[in-house]
Amino acid sequence: MASTLAHAFLHNFMGHAPNWYKQTIVAFLILNPLCLWLIGPYVTGWLLVAEFIFTLAMALKCYPLLPGGLLAIQALLMGMTTPEALYAEMLTNFPVILLLMFMVAGIYFMKSLLLLVFTRILLGVRSKSALALLFCLTAAVLSAFLDALTVTAVIISVAVGFYSVYHKVASAPPKNHADSPSQINADDEPLELHRDDLEVFRAFLRSLLMHGAIGTALGGVATLVGEPQNLLIARTAGWDFLTFFQRMAPVSLPVLLAGLCTCVVLEKTALFGYGAKLPRNVRRVLEEFAEHERHKRTHAQRAQLIIQAIVAGLLVLGLAFHIAEVGLIGLLAIVLMATFNGVTDEHQIGKAFQEALPFTSLLVVFFAIVAVIHQQHLFSPVIAWVLAQPEAAQPGMFFIANGLLSMISDNVFVATVYISEIKQALDAGSISREHFELLAISINTGTNLPSVATPNGQAAFLFLLTSAIAPLVRLSYGRMVIMAFPYTLVMGGVGLFAVVNWV
Repeated sequence: MASTLAHAFLHNFMGHAPNWYKQTIVAFLILNPLCLWLIGPYVTGWLLVAEFIFTLAMALKCYPLLPGGLLAIQALLMGMTTPEALYAEMLTNFPVILLLMFMVAGIYFMKSLLLLVFTRILLGVRSKSALALLFCLTAAVLSAFLDALTVTAVIISVAVGFYSVYHKVASAPPKNHADSPSQINADDEPLELHRDDLEVFRAFLRSLLMHGAIGTALGGVATLVGEPQNLLIARTAGWDFLTFFQRMAPVSLPVLLAGLCTCVVLEKTALFGYGAKLPRNVRRVLEEFAEHERHKRTHAQRAQLIIQAIVAGLLVLGLAFHIAEVGLIGLLAIVLMATFNGVTDEHQIGKAFQEALPFTSLLVVFFAIVAVIHQQHLFSPVIAWVLAQPEAAQPGMFFIANGLLSMISDNVFVATVYISEIKQALDAGSISREHFELLAISINTGTNLPSVATPNGQAAFLFLLTSAIAPLVRLSYGRMVIMAFPYTLVMGGVGLFAVVNWV
């Protein structure tokens, strides 16, 4: 009886994750206290960071909230950080938490409009290179005025819509495939007739998702509302919207041009997992779906689309002028669309929050790891070394240091630490105002551009990795790293050159 119960406990631990992965997590939990006792908190802190990144890399085996949460709980119990430090990190990033809770849910209520608009774009633009460029450029422009996470949520919603439409045709019956992503199983086997087309369609969607995600970084670096850390840097430097754009333009505009050129080259050469075209059979299914939806659309549904379009316009205006925190604007969108589109049932409203809340929980776990980095001063040696360099070399070194550290932790945290350090140096009279502004540009561009190398570098990329669409199109951590690699080289290289020579 006891052995049977023990076996049940082991079976339930992390559910259907592979046994080797379960054993690895248990080994981490045993190893960490031993390392803390034998070699101290600094090395153990770096080990903990590496372990957490490993759980992100295995996101398709088990949602990182579970193993990552165990590591975060252990870090708190071992005294590597404190609940107060974690709470402080959460308060610092509270606008991001609000955004995830409400803005992503708001996008859910716009899915009919988004699917309609992007289906027309997808079917209207025959060239894959032109389509990829359009996705990348649109994401860049939107991210410059909205928020990268919001734009990523839109891209994910559109991709899930495309996939669900074709998946209903490609999967073997009997299945109950609704348009809701939560009801699509990534392991559902397609009919033999559609198997090859579905694999190519997955590759097609993966490439569009990555081009769009990269676009959020290309546009997000340019303005103070593009990324959370931009606003922090702008406030510290005393820059308004226009001043921030002008300061970043010598770096952001050349990088944007280089990024768009990279997008076209990757599609033309079909390197690094790009180049997949929309299969003819899939296009026919999507065309039939679009035509069927157009014919069966009722007056009530047309009215709903009009309401969604009006609220989308209000959303863009509210975000562009930053009339309130992004999350609060998202809540406004939820109230307006639910009210005027007749969504009154609590359970129906609750579906809108299913996508965002698991990631919001994961982000809080991530903040616990960031608190460990902060409290154990893991980045302090790097900061001290960069500040010790000759003044002329510091902008380039800040760009590189911020980029590398953002790849393995959180670019918001890295920017917060570095901008605080140079502000202290400015207040102490160690550096001039002109040099401070130069370093602020290096910090902003360094945390925004090279950080696309890994999914944990930017919240938008991490959101994409852990979203409903990732397992559906087989977008793993490793595949994201490979597909981001050419962009990392180009954006990082051009950004560094611009910081050193043109700022």
